[in-house]
Amino acid sequence: QLCCAHFLLLPPPPPPPPPPPPPPSPTSKSSFGRMGRTGTRLPSFCLNRVATRIRVRSPPIESKPLSPSTRKFSAPLGHADEKLGANGGNQEMEQGRRIMIVVDSSPEAKAALLWALSHSVQSNDTVVLVQIVKPSRNGERVQTERQPKGCELLHSMKSICQAKKPEVQVELRSVEGKERGPTIVEEAGKQGASLLVMGQRKRSTTWRLIMMWAGNKVGGGTVDYCVQNAACMALAVRRKSRRGGGYLITTKRHKDFWLLA
Repeated sequence: QLCCAHFLLLPPPPPPPPPPPPPPSPTSKSSFGRMGRTGTRLPSFCLNRVATRIRVRSPPIESKPLSPSTRKFSAPLGHADEKLGANGGNQEMEQGRRIMIVVDSSPEAKAALLWALSHSVQSNDTVVLVQIVKPSRNGERVQTERQPKGCELLHSMKSICQAKKPEVQVELRSVEGKERGPTIVEEAGKQGASLLVMGQRKRSTTWRLIMMWAGNKVGGGTVDYCVQNAACMALAVRRKSRRGGGYLITTKRHKDFWLLA
């Protein structure tokens, strides 16, 4: 009985110690790291949106004063002309150009004259009307008085010039020559012409085929010779059609250039 009593009076044994906590997993560390990183980056993201922007502009370019040479060219036209007039350099400008126009009884020559008066001749220019005549048998120069038809033709062309451009000076010349092309080119050099204007006829289809077949072996006629060999600028003018439709202009570089006028 005593043994049972002593057994009942003994205190109960202490409870076993709790198990140690498990070590943290790597996933938890990365999650905490991400949270820490996002927590640190959040203020900078907000500051970037609130940050002020400053625009930097380059300083204005100051205008440099004009040099004396530039001032001379920037002067008004009136003052420039006065200076040239004082030095005698604008005499050629006052006299204008000498425009030589070859005339005859053909309608192409009259059309070339009308074109030159409306598109090329200025008020201070001089128009030189030249007619080419055949040489006489005795070798003497044929005078204009001996050719009433030629004299009437030149004066009729002069009246057209005076009607279209009354302020333009007109000179009449009757030149003798065997070959029209070389004679015209030589006379243009003697007259000091700045521009040579001639009327051109429309070639037939047969003529154009012969020219295409021959190439450069055969000359293209008086007008083509003058255009290629004149020292000054030479123009061959032809109406596109009798009803109108502008003109066809031939130069040394361009052939049958259409000009609507």
